[in-house]
Amino acid sequence: MMFARFVTGRMESASAVTDAAISATLTEGNCIAPSASPGKIKMDEYFMRLALKEAEKALAENEVPVGAVLVINNEVVASTHNKKESTNDPTAHAELSAIREAAAKTGNWRLTEATLYVTKEPCVMCAGAMVNARLGRLVYGCRDERFGAVTSRYQLAYDHSLNHRVNVKSGILEKECADILKRFFVQLRTAQ
Repeated sequence: MMFARFVTGRMESASAVTDAAISATLTEGNCIAPSASPGKIKMDEYFMRLALKEAEKALAENEVPVGAVLVINNEVVASTHNKKESTNDPTAHAELSAIREAAAKTGNWRLTEATLYVTKEPCVMCAGAMVNARLGRLVYGCRDERFGAVTSRYQLAYDHSLNHRVNVKSGILEKECADILKRFFVQLRTAQ
């Protein structure tokens, strides 16, 4: 299914939306690899921007600002953000909420055709859930050097001893994804 958005009284195609987003956001840290498909990169940036909107919601709610959007066939199936503090639920990470919502909506826990866009590298719990859900693809923004379980500290998505490996793309809108986390932790320190 093709996605579009309604802008100033008219429908705007995904191509126009992503072209505008790309031209507005390309920075030194967000270079496109020559071997990457330009269309795929634009789609990844479009959906990562939606995940960043979710992260902004988390920031406004005094949650660690991580947002996630789960997409199947270019259609958003789930869109959420961290809610650990508001729910007192240690499993209320954006990634797990998106996986749960998508499985419920599709009636299938196997998400082999899905792409999960998340603003920060997933933790061990979330990476494990992605493997268990047979997630097709993960796209994340910035690395988490302390707790990242996909690339940084552990590599659960690629572990050959597990029954599934997730296709991973990292660094999409990396600066924007890192900046929102930095803002949160600066606010947290100044409030104490």
